Amino acid sequence: MTPSYLRMFTQPKAAILLMLGFASGLPLALTAGTLQAWMTVENIDLKTIGFFSLVGQAYVFKFLWAPFMDRYTPPFFGRRRGWLLLTQFALLAGIVTMGFLRPSQDLTLMAAVAVAIAFCSASQDIVFDAWKTDILPAQERGSGAALTVLGYRLAMLVSGGLALWLADRWLGWQLTYWLMAALMLPAIFATLMADEPQAVSSQPRTLEQAVAAPLRDFFSRNNAWLMLSLIILYKLGDAFAASLTTTFLIRGLGFQAGDVGLVNKSLGLLATIIGALYGGVLMQRLSLFRALMIFGLLQAVSNFAYWLLAVTPQHLWTMGGAVFIENLCGGMGTAAFVALLMTLCNKNFSATQFALLSALSAVGRVYVGPAAGWFVELWGWPLFYAFSVVAALPGLLLLWACRDTLTLSQKTGAFLPRVELTIAYRLSLKLLMLGALLLLIWLMLLIANMLHFSLADHLLSALFSSGLALVLASIIVGSVLDYVALRRTRYN
Repeated sequence: MTPSYLRMFTQPKAAILLMLGFASGLPLALTAGTLQAWMTVENIDLKTIGFFSLVGQAYVFKFLWAPFMDRYTPPFFGRRRGWLLLTQFALLAGIVTMGFLRPSQDLTLMAAVAVAIAFCSASQDIVFDAWKTDILPAQERGSGAALTVLGYRLAMLVSGGLALWLADRWLGWQLTYWLMAALMLPAIFATLMADEPQAVSSQPRTLEQAVAAPLRDFFSRNNAWLMLSLIILYKLGDAFAASLTTTFLIRGLGFQAGDVGLVNKSLGLLATIIGALYGGVLMQRLSLFRALMIFGLLQAVSNFAYWLLAVTPQHLWTMGGAVFIENLCGGMGTAAFVALLMTLCNKNFSATQFALLSALSAVGRVYVGPAAGWFVELWGWPLFYAFSVVAALPGLLLLWACRDTLTLSQKTGAFLPRVELTIAYRLSLKLLMLGALLLLIWLMLLIANMLHFSLADHLLSALFSSGLALVLASIIVGSVLDYVALRRTRYN
């Protein structure tokens, strides 16, 4: 008889999550690393290759059109499965089209197709995240997140390393891309076999409701700002440790690039998958708060493996051990973190809210790079990895501060309303909106600058710095207000 904590992995739902997770990760490398390799082989200049990296912006700004997918329902298969099928067939057609093109001859058309693929892939992610949030009960979210991570990571391996090997040694680029397109077919079958989540009576009826209502709903909660801070900070220590891992192993320790690629990518990927699956199993028997706290502590402590590697004689087996331990604990933390995002979403607006929260979760990962490089130059590798442990502690303290409301949300699916300090909260929300507006203007001007519209660098720098400062200030102020409000609620 299957133990209760393993039952989720034996259900048909598990295979669907695995295949849809695979479909979510498959297009990423095909418009990023694999495409860059193809362009390099075709002798495209570096400036053009660098410009193609902007294709990935669709994944960052997918929250802009997520309300549209919450509001409107396709005429077939329901709100979630209908959009999944539309995006998957569009991805299939886009990847097939990419195979007909060559960078040296059809560069402009290839750029347009790559943008379309990235847009459809980000849209598929929006709906897939909403579907699993709607369909999975609280006790299955950890296992569901683990299966999603497993499928996603396997897809990145297939569309990344395996696709490069096939294109170089066996099939060539055209047939390789067509083979990758064919791998979307199991995901389409999985979507057809999936259950459509039960419709909610209060889902958005107008596009204005789909845009404004998810924000009003989230920021009306008594722990909204604390949760935003937690989302940014929970994986911060892990992001610090991972930001310069390859440089550390090659330049800092002197390992050969081939050895680093084999160990860091292959063994690291295996460890992440094992960690995510094991974390999902453990979460069947742990509350979400306990899982986040335990896995967060393990994430923090595992960074000491790199510190130990930096202060001891270098051997290949010690490098493998450090990489395995750090990625194992990181995979466990990722499973719990994805379950947290699902718990924070109201099913009425799950597509929009999950897209917003997942975009916010990328802030720490994206922006620690410059700070990490500066820290290493100033203090060296051992102190950098020791600091990465300390960087994980604020997120754990925030987790402890909102443990009661988090536990309530997991058990009941309800969110306590905000009743304290409403005027101060409005001010912090206005600061957040102003900062987001400045960052959006900065992005638009940055794209214009890359298209040879000459703009002063100091203007771009000022817009970015001001926007980021306002966003961070609003989150800090809101988090302090949340903490004060929670204290009052608890003791009144």
